[in-house]
Amino acid sequence: MKILEFLTGVRNHPKYSSSLSLIFILVHRVFKLLNLCFVILLGFGLGVPVILRNSEETESSTRVLKKRMRQVKNPFGLEIPHPARASVTKGITLTPDCLEDCILTCYWGCGVQKLHEALQKHVYCFRIKTPQALEDALYSEYLYRQQYFIKKNDKEEKYCQLPEDAQVVDFGPVPRSRYPLIALLTLADEEDREIYDIISMVAVIHIPDESYRLSCRILYQYLLLAQGQYHDLKQLFMSANSTAPSSSDTSPGESSTDRSLLEKAGLAEEEPELHEENSKDCVVCQNGTVNWVLLPCRHACLCDGCIKYFQQCPMCRQFVQESFPLCSKKEQDEDESTHILQDVLPGRVF
Repeated sequence: MKILEFLTGVRNHPKYSSSLSLIFILVHRVFKLLNLCFVILLGFGLGVPVILRNSEETESSTRVLKKRMRQVKNPFGLEIPHPARASVTKGITLTPDCLEDCILTCYWGCGVQKLHEALQKHVYCFRIKTPQALEDALYSEYLYRQQYFIKKNDKEEKYCQLPEDAQVVDFGPVPRSRYPLIALLTLADEEDREIYDIISMVAVIHIPDESYRLSCRILYQYLLLAQGQYHDLKQLFMSANSTAPSSSDTSPGESSTDRSLLEKAGLAEEEPELHEENSKDCVVCQNGTVNWVLLPCRHACLCDGCIKYFQQCPMCRQFVQESFPLCSKKEQDEDESTHILQDVLPGRVF
């Protein structure tokens, strides 16, 4: 305002009135423009951050770290085909699916602390590649043991049950000192243990009982490596072309009850939003194939073209710390060429 008053006084002076008229008009218009901009910014509301970017800027300025991954083959698979029927008194049915001949060993009532001590012994002391090695690490801290020989690619159901003379109807209130069931999968042949990086798998299975009626499920799966590490196998959250069958025949009311029980036990995880559209396409461009997994939320939702534009997950808005591809560019090119060959009509010459 003082600048405008000064210019007004100078303008009224006869010596400078003619030369400063144009300058006065220009300065006056600049101040009016600044006032207008100030009013527009106030219109957005206080406390609302407004980010102004160059129109030519397209990629995110802060790069998300790409996690270095190593591809390994897991010879073990384990499913619960009928979780709704499982209970401590009635037993449980397991379906192993292994790439080689394996041994399935089930431990009922295994000590929680002893199991995690055994996993640490795999890292620092000796490798758990046989059932006997795990039993030595557990100091036989379990109630009952069952064992089955699993042939390669055999998906025959195996029935596990506590004997009646055990007289076990529950494993006590939460938090518990014993897991209901531990399933150990190990390679049967010594030669196969030299081929695979993953030499055994430990699955922690919850089975409902009188004290804790949470539906049957696999709580944890630990993959034990020959080099002495072990990794917690985590599920990726991604959509598929066909709706996957539910692991249990539970109603929405039962599912909410299960979640509250999981929260009491400290096992509940954030559930991803369910989208009506089931597709393997990128959730942003709806064109590219999903190839990138975002961490720590584990959403697989972006293609190779869109991954560079996001610092936050487009599904849950959690900040992305790291990301990794499901397959390399070379594997994608090979997969696309295979699909092209399959789509060619029989008898066509090219």
